[in-house]
Amino acid sequence: MNLNAKILTTTHIVISAIMINAQNTATKLPGDATLVSSKATLDRLISYDKGNFKYKVEDYFARPKASQFKISPDGQYLSYKEKDKDSKNHVYVKDLKTGKITKALVEKDDLIRSYGWLDKKRLFYTQDKGGNENIHLYAADIDGKNLKDLTPFDGITLGMVKLIKDTEFVIVTMNKNNKQIFEPYKINFNTGEMTQLYENKDVNSPIDDYLFDKDGNLRGYTVLENGLTTKTYYKNLQTGEFNLLMSTDWKDTFSIIRFNDNSKNKDEAYVVTNLDSDKSRIVLYDLNKSEIIKEVYSNPTFDVSSISVAGKNRNYELDYISYNGIKNEIIPVSKFYKEVNDKLSSEFGDKQFYVVSADDNDNKLLVVVDSDKLYGKYYEYDTKTKSIKLLFDLMPQLKEEDMAEMRPIEFKSRDGLTIHGYITLPKQVEEGKKVPLIVNPHGGPQGIRDDWGFNPETQLFASRGYATLQVNFRISGGYGKEFQKSGYKQIGRKAMDDVEDGVKYVIEQGWVDKDKIAIYGGSHGGYATLMGLIKTPDLYSCGVDYVGVSNIFTFFDSFPEYWKPYKEMVKEIWYDLDNPEEAKIAKEVSPVYQIDKIKKPLFVVQGANDPRVNINESDQIVKALRGKGFEVPYMVKYDEGHGFGKEPNRIELYKYMLGFFAQNFNK
Repeated sequence: MNLNAKILTTTHIVISAIMINAQNTATKLPGDATLVSSKATLDRLISYDKGNFKYKVEDYFARPKASQFKISPDGQYLSYKEKDKDSKNHVYVKDLKTGKITKALVEKDDLIRSYGWLDKKRLFYTQDKGGNENIHLYAADIDGKNLKDLTPFDGITLGMVKLIKDTEFVIVTMNKNNKQIFEPYKINFNTGEMTQLYENKDVNSPIDDYLFDKDGNLRGYTVLENGLTTKTYYKNLQTGEFNLLMSTDWKDTFSIIRFNDNSKNKDEAYVVTNLDSDKSRIVLYDLNKSEIIKEVYSNPTFDVSSISVAGKNRNYELDYISYNGIKNEIIPVSKFYKEVNDKLSSEFGDKQFYVVSADDNDNKLLVVVDSDKLYGKYYEYDTKTKSIKLLFDLMPQLKEEDMAEMRPIEFKSRDGLTIHGYITLPKQVEEGKKVPLIVNPHGGPQGIRDDWGFNPETQLFASRGYATLQVNFRISGGYGKEFQKSGYKQIGRKAMDDVEDGVKYVIEQGWVDKDKIAIYGGSHGGYATLMGLIKTPDLYSCGVDYVGVSNIFTFFDSFPEYWKPYKEMVKEIWYDLDNPEEAKIAKEVSPVYQIDKIKKPLFVVQGANDPRVNINESDQIVKALRGKGFEVPYMVKYDEGHGFGKEPNRIELYKYMLGFFAQNFNK
């Protein structure tokens, strides 16, 4: 089964990831290395995290001993990552008949970002250099031999990757010929032989997504015209011509998920749309007639955009629909998956479960089970015998009974919007104590949202007696297009109001100590940290800015080539700097121009190779604050990008962060 496949439009993927920057490729260290705090200075922070704590940082942020289990297509092998003594996560393959284990993929200096099965004898993996996100696709045999870089070009960025089932080919998109645009290539994953499938010629109105059927035939594409209009073209199967199917504003959604190969109608496809509704819904659509056949599923409160479809063995029937509501929701459709869902629901109760891997015949399913208090366990489910077997507990050291509750909340903003979010409450709240609060705005900010489930950060904070507030402020995704649009041109303004209104709400519930509130976030959350300390300086005790934007002007100026087609969208989401009135607002909500309003302690963290938020953003705020005599601890890792992926760096970061919070909560 192709399960748990989350579908987003290309536009939304791009906009959610748009916080990027060009990276200086000179041999010297990126940024101003003289600004970085010494290790001794940062290590002193650790001493403030005092107490008789049952759990330490490593319990939450050391990677599991084994993870990412997958079944081979023929069901003969089990693959997984296993960590060695140096915290490298290599990929191993176990022969389920003989029990023989082979090291297939070796992780060296750079992280193996993702991996999977190409066929029953060959694996793929993706990797960049030090977090720079110039990702390449590699393939190797299950014994590690015949290793090939399938995209062996300097400076390219990998886009879509699609496996053509039961062949030796994958289709990828990459910006090989022009750094601004992506084109599709068919690659033999055994030999590396490559064929370009289509030309993307118009830089001003480029193709930004391609639609292939299960056999690898190009059936459609979308063009981004003048940066703001999406035009969908579909191939007439009789004439072979690509005709305009739909023209939509970039804020609207009309996204073809996949063809309905269960139907005799070759033009029938599953589509996510909100053209005639506020919430995204899934419909069956006739692409030749350009009309809806029927609605598959919709929800009155939340966007729905994900489906799971069976493989060839069950004639590609629809297995289930899923969406993020208050929690993750699964709507079973096929008889097969209804039986699976009933069995797993009876076994795991109110915990969340996901089928993450299966053999081609669906005889064995790998299921991950989690909750707000359970990091995750892998189970093997035999669909023939209906037996469930525990395969691996990812974090056995974290006991569910010791973990904190992640509670959904809902409140009204000051201008009347319904805002959703979550608060993780430590055990001390149950005893009637008011606890310190860490406010944690999410990244993005557009189209992203916080979800219910196990969060190592919030659980670590709870182990120290701190609550964590996560607000899905206006512009967050999943709550309909009007809610998302209400946050456009409100970044740093009404979006921050919503966060502040969330803080007010949880104070009123009697959970938190209003005099001990910190703000911390990554990416846009780092920007929101800076703006929180500026906009409401008396609300917070301190803040942690993790890879955050400090200057909207320099952030915009450093967009790399392959994001330039989307600059008009960014102007509509953030601010149009060519418009004097909006440029004035952008300056008012650029933290680097408002440093005189920052009165509370700030800790800044940056990955030197970050291609999304360049190190210059962090350098600017640190230099400006120190210039007025304000001391700022500044942590930089020169082997990381947009967030720390390497285990030792992550552990070090959270030790410093806990010390920083303790130091400022206990003043």
